[in-house]
Amino acid sequence: MKKKLLMIALFCPVAVNAQEFYTLKRCLEIGLEQNYDIRMIRNEQQIADNNATMGNAGYLPVIDLSAGYSGSNNNVKQNMVDGGTTDYNNVFNQTANAGISLGWTIFDGFQIQTNYKRLKEFRQMGELNTRLTIEDFIAGLSAEYYNYVRQKLRLGNLKYAVLLSKERLRIVEARYSIGSMSRLDLQQARVDFNADSSNLIKQYEIMHTSRIRLNQLMALDDVARPVVVSDSLIEFNPFLQEQIIWEKTLQSNSSLLLSEKEKRVSELDYKAVKSRNYPYLKFNAGYGYTLNTYGTGSYDKQQTIGLNYGLTLGFNIFDGFNRRREQKNARLQIENKELQYKQLELSLKAQLSNMWMAYKNNMELTNLEKENLATAKDNYEIAIERYKLGDLSGIELREAQTGLLDAEDRLLEDQYNTKLCEISLMQISGEITDYLNR
Repeated sequence: MKKKLLMIALFCPVAVNAQEFYTLKRCLEIGLEQNYDIRMIRNEQQIADNNATMGNAGYLPVIDLSAGYSGSNNNVKQNMVDGGTTDYNNVFNQTANAGISLGWTIFDGFQIQTNYKRLKEFRQMGELNTRLTIEDFIAGLSAEYYNYVRQKLRLGNLKYAVLLSKERLRIVEARYSIGSMSRLDLQQARVDFNADSSNLIKQYEIMHTSRIRLNQLMALDDVARPVVVSDSLIEFNPFLQEQIIWEKTLQSNSSLLLSEKEKRVSELDYKAVKSRNYPYLKFNAGYGYTLNTYGTGSYDKQQTIGLNYGLTLGFNIFDGFNRRREQKNARLQIENKELQYKQLELSLKAQLSNMWMAYKNNMELTNLEKENLATAKDNYEIAIERYKLGDLSGIELREAQTGLLDAEDRLLEDQYNTKLCEISLMQISGEITDYLNR
């Protein structure tokens, strides 16, 4: 009875009321919309977009509107030169004012223009950071998607292995009942059947973990939600060309483009420091109203209303050699950014070379394992027929069955590894977003 319940649990999983078929494109679309990392980096990009304005750079004037009121209540005692005194008690003076002022930097050694260029560079860097995050996400989700496909295919292979072991156990039990097989053969058949069943149960756990990871990448609230993928094979592109990939890497790799932008920002920082070698010119103007009320004196009120304006021209003659120091440091920063770019380019070239070798080798291994799988299937068919006729021992049949399962596993592993290499090559070349169009 327990054995029957186990087989029902293994081969008749609980039905799910609502299942959605997922393609890689569908998973990517959901993830790009809901993934938290992507949503946060897009907000950071929006901040950089909002900052890239002429006002933030300093092109536009600043206008302030202000109003104020103050008062005082004092006792005043005055001593005259002729010896007399005058006392005033509770002298209440008041002042009220309101006005509008304008301040505008007309020229500051081209620093405003440099700041505006820097802000636009930061905006483009924000776009590249978003692109880099999206590419990392596509690579990670694609790898997990095909891992789930691999585990689903392996689950099917293990189910088939259990069926084969069950058939062998049936044959042994029938022969044991008529005395043509020993108890040792029966026990060995049961051990092998239980071992295959155990592997199948473990595979369900592996698939569960992969499904959780896939749902987590898509940022689904129900991370345990069932996933039914439409792909039943792991297919890869066998027509990639190394030279074309490298040319696209130099043109489109997000990390390289980001490093180039960082170098550009360093050059603008150097220009900003040099702008302090020039004089600056500022304009200011204001229009205001002031009312003074006096508690004592020859008049009790005074009103002032009018316009004021002026220009300020200045030049820093000496600042303790700080400008010279900052310019030297800025030039060194430019040199560092150039070196970082070259270092990154060399690193990408090494990654591409290693990944290309792995890609070619795994394709060759895939073709080889396809031949091995066909041979293993033929071997098992021959072995099971001989076993049914009594010309083959249980151990030899088990070896043929194990060889078949191992060949299936190796083929799946090589196909998956080839796909991972393809994903990495597409990511290096900056072309991984093509998966959204497939």
